[in-house]
Amino acid sequence: MAAVHQLQGVGAAAAALLEKLNIFTTDDLLFHLPRDYEDRSTIIPMNQLNVGRSYLLEGIVKGVDFPPGKRKSMAILLDDDSAKVTLRFYHIYKGLTDRAKVGNRLRVFGEVRVGARGLEMYHPEIQLISEHTPLPKTQLTAIYPSTEGLTQPKLRDYVKQALKQHSDDLPELLPEKFTNGYALKQALEYIHEPPTSANMLQLGQGSHPAQQRLIFEELVAHQVSLLTRRAYIQQIEAPAFAPSQRLAKQLLAGLPFSMTGAQKRVSKEIIQDLKQNKPMLRLVQGDVGAGKTLVAAVAACHALEEGWQVALMAPTEILAEQHYLNFKRWFEPLGLTVSWLSGKQKGKARASAEQIIQDGSAQLVVGTHALFQDNVEFAKLGLVIIDEQHRFGVDQRLALRNKGLNHMTPHQLVMTATPIPRTLAMSAYGDLDTSIIDELPPGRTPIQTVTIPLDRREQVLQRIASNCAEGKQAYWVCTLVEQSETLDAQAAEATFAEIKERFPELNIGLVHGKMKADDKQAVMQQFKDNQLQLLIATTVIEVGVDVPNASIMVIENAERLGLSQLHQLRGRVGRGAKASFCALLYKHPLSQNGQERLRILRESNDGFVIAEKDLELRGPGELLGTKQTGDMGFRVAKLERDDHLLNQAHYVAQQMLKDYPEQAEALLKRWLPEAPRYAYV
Repeated sequence: MAAVHQLQGVGAAAAALLEKLNIFTTDDLLFHLPRDYEDRSTIIPMNQLNVGRSYLLEGIVKGVDFPPGKRKSMAILLDDDSAKVTLRFYHIYKGLTDRAKVGNRLRVFGEVRVGARGLEMYHPEIQLISEHTPLPKTQLTAIYPSTEGLTQPKLRDYVKQALKQHSDDLPELLPEKFTNGYALKQALEYIHEPPTSANMLQLGQGSHPAQQRLIFEELVAHQVSLLTRRAYIQQIEAPAFAPSQRLAKQLLAGLPFSMTGAQKRVSKEIIQDLKQNKPMLRLVQGDVGAGKTLVAAVAACHALEEGWQVALMAPTEILAEQHYLNFKRWFEPLGLTVSWLSGKQKGKARASAEQIIQDGSAQLVVGTHALFQDNVEFAKLGLVIIDEQHRFGVDQRLALRNKGLNHMTPHQLVMTATPIPRTLAMSAYGDLDTSIIDELPPGRTPIQTVTIPLDRREQVLQRIASNCAEGKQAYWVCTLVEQSETLDAQAAEATFAEIKERFPELNIGLVHGKMKADDKQAVMQQFKDNQLQLLIATTVIEVGVDVPNASIMVIENAERLGLSQLHQLRGRVGRGAKASFCALLYKHPLSQNGQERLRILRESNDGFVIAEKDLELRGPGELLGTKQTGDMGFRVAKLERDDHLLNQAHYVAQQMLKDYPEQAEALLKRWLPEAPRYAYV
């Protein structure tokens, strides 16, 4: 391995461009894999061309001119005796004008289009041919992910040098029986320079054995990272709790309903973990409304009864406030102090909250990410509950570990209402044990979902107004205008003003992300108390808000959201015994992917089915949220395509950590140079 500037042609400017692609060494170059391939092995006669396909052509320059038009362009007429093609360039540079002289022989590669002069190529790659020019390569040509200023020919040249000079230096790290029949050097050479006989369909799909060899190695590296992190955390002592004898019974006795079988089963799994003196790391998944909060509250009882503090963290103020109100209602009658901490608290209120957390008089602390700021100190933190984990990065989750007493690690219970497909759970949460609440409380009615084009918005408005006049409550959600809370808020405010003017007899509320927490909470409380019939909102109401009387949900521009997010929003209704409806308003024309997503929602109310489909249609990045997948950082593996390799990758990672620890560490450095720091956050 060498620094890239040691390669020929890599000066300071090229090194800076390579750095943008996270390429610092020759090893980085070798693992910077092609995103596509082109067949440039055969020169095609110009009378055999099809529009829309890319070809390698060779011919004589018969004419050069600069056609008039809004944009200056250069047109080169190329002739190979069978036909003619015009090469058109809008970016004119010295090297181009030097090569494009009448009588010169050129070899060009590009896509054929129909233009003003018949068949044309726009900005093809261009090479001046002399008697010394070698014949076209007898292999496919790699196309790499790149950045502005770094051309494909340059990248190919750097990779070629790295292959020639440094591929022998790469150690084999996987045990031989797991290498898919390919040595590492052989796999890399094949992927960077496949022969023309290679199966391009396989290469395009990432299913060629040489690619699968590298994909498997990367998946093993990720599993090594997760297992290392888990092993490190579990070396540290955690407090062991006996099952609650008093608090849990009192809590459940005060509720107007009983726990479901699934809630009881998951609660048992949690208490088995809490009895151990090593930290619980458990992910609880449950569909919208499955009752995860109650399971978390029962888990808290075990720690609280033995005099330890519990912290509950949620990603948004509105969801954290809801948990705070629930926990206050449940625990204060049992003689416990529930405290609130958020980033927006300032001055005396903030100082006072921090003081009672530090002296231990706040037994249960609910808040946002403010909980893991350095200046927040707990007297005796025994259990951390994190809601909607996918909104936080791994760093943030692990930072709470340092809040324990005398370097003891608090137990961690992580909850999500975004059901995570098994593949994703193994990859993103492989350091956690998983429990699933797969049963909804009795008395819930299935939600009927309909899709309606936006040009029928007027009819939907009339229908909502008449339903509200009959005493029903409804949500009207304005979805993402673009990645901007401000624009979202403006869209919601405009809708609010429009509906208010049209239906002055209705009591209408407005909630969006730019409002102060107190104002949002006040509006939500009015809606909950049935003082408002219609609530106009942005997607801030996606998680956790519980209004059993609300039975209608309208989502405008539903095609802008992913399946899991739509399912979360829909889950705000159907929380009582009333028949509930969800109308998805969409804008014509819908892409095929958009049609498929809305069809799945119409046909299924099962969050796990929906999550699997979401993974298929959109990939893991959007399903988990960028903070989480940013930590995953796959280079060649794609979870939705390569999930069949995960079980074996997990097994091989375990074996390597046990039998070949040095190779496992080297594998981490190769694929995840940043990963080891997670173990020591």
